[in-house]
Amino acid sequence: MTDLTRLTIADARDKLRGKEITSAELTDAYLDAIDAANATLNAYVAVTHDKARDMAKASDAKMAKGEGGALEGIPLGIKDLFSTEGVHTQACSHILDGFKPRYESTVTSNLWADGAVMLGKLNMDEFAMGSSNETSHYGPVVNPWRRQRLEQSVTPTIHLDEGGFVPAGGGVREARTLDNARLVPGGSSGGSAAAVAAFLCAGATATDTGGSIRQPAAFTGTIGIKPTYGRVSRWGVVAFASSLDQAGPIARDVRDAAILLKSMASVDAKDTTSVDMPVPDYEAAIGRPIKGMRVGIPKEYRVDGMPEEIEALWQKGIAWLKDAGATIVDISLPHTKYALPAYYIVAPAEASSNLARYDGVRYGLRVPGKDIVDMYEKTRAAGFGREVKRRVMIGTYVLSAGYYDAYYLQAQKVRTLIKRDFEAVFDAGVDVILTPATPSAAFGIADEDMASDPVKMYLNDIFTVTVNMAGLPGIAVPAGLDARGLPLGLQLIGKPFDEETLFQTAHVIEQAAGRFQPEKWW
Repeated sequence: MTDLTRLTIADARDKLRGKEITSAELTDAYLDAIDAANATLNAYVAVTHDKARDMAKASDAKMAKGEGGALEGIPLGIKDLFSTEGVHTQACSHILDGFKPRYESTVTSNLWADGAVMLGKLNMDEFAMGSSNETSHYGPVVNPWRRQRLEQSVTPTIHLDEGGFVPAGGGVREARTLDNARLVPGGSSGGSAAAVAAFLCAGATATDTGGSIRQPAAFTGTIGIKPTYGRVSRWGVVAFASSLDQAGPIARDVRDAAILLKSMASVDAKDTTSVDMPVPDYEAAIGRPIKGMRVGIPKEYRVDGMPEEIEALWQKGIAWLKDAGATIVDISLPHTKYALPAYYIVAPAEASSNLARYDGVRYGLRVPGKDIVDMYEKTRAAGFGREVKRRVMIGTYVLSAGYYDAYYLQAQKVRTLIKRDFEAVFDAGVDVILTPATPSAAFGIADEDMASDPVKMYLNDIFTVTVNMAGLPGIAVPAGLDARGLPLGLQLIGKPFDEETLFQTAHVIEQAAGRFQPEKWW
């Protein structure tokens, strides 16, 4: 039998409906894969074996009666940021030790209503703060991709002489082997991206505050879409920066991402920022021609020091869309250069407010102190990791009385200008914008340059933060491999609530580039 974990969601859905396989078989195949690989990859922080098997059994019973939802029997991984009733939900932070909510997030409620099966909770950067999944209390996730190492060997050439076989020069043979260096999967949704890439779930939920869906997708050769702000409910998702956070899926191909987003998206009375608009059938957009579509190429995304292979990949993407009938248009987004510094004022400011609730009084970790203030201080000092503390301190600083106008207010003004840049481009007739997804391929775990300079880590978000600042949808699509065999992605940015065009255009890139998967070593 074909390895069931290699089936896409669309293929698994068809086989389940056709009674060729059962959800119990599919779920067991994924649980076996997780049990075999998770000690190496560290993608899951909790595996819900019993719950998964019970949900699969219920799905099989429904399908036997000819019933079932859009995701009936499909096993998914859930990022640890999403509240799951009675199941480990800690945002991968020590300060939420032992927390199991008595409620379900709206996103996961929607998925279970459509018949999906929960395999477990996925690792992530603590409170979604990070670009490498190295800030998790549970340790870093390991990218299932490894760099290739080019090895050369000399093969002697021989000829027959009177004295027998005599060496006469040689030929050089080249072979590619996998480097043993462990790489990051990107962050903050590193567990989601790694699990999808390593076939440890059919698809996964993720969140994106400044690139936390799209950057890990690019690093792992998967598809990741950040929907328009308000398209997916944030209720029951642990908050980082409330005006920027948005949930979305990571999947193995564009069609699977479309299927997942259809189930995740909804209006929600419990989230007043969610928008009351019909959720389209995103899957129907796949395969539509893009002839006549106007694709914008922003000059500001050609940043100093950008690797040649990123520029070459971008040019390749432009050529693919042009060959498919799109019109390529040079555009300007003049305030792009201010996006990253403005983001790293707005996001920490909101984080410092959102994380004030974690004090050791009501739930999670509590470190005793001589009085309540001492208890607060000791609990937060022990419970928060280094990166979270850094961002809380930055956020508290920029919101303080003497600096609010100079920093936070200015950053909000910049945010408005960034949004206007996009509006002007779309008003001028551009349908979608094409950019690189990341400035490089995946880097090493505990990389010295990144560890010693947080700004270098923050620069991983240089192509993605504008989308969050403007509240727009963006999708990362695998488009090629670098010189050492690691995946690289392209990003498409769309108009508000026009995810259909993103799926339509991303499918063209996917068809041209082909599919990518890591060579199994784990």
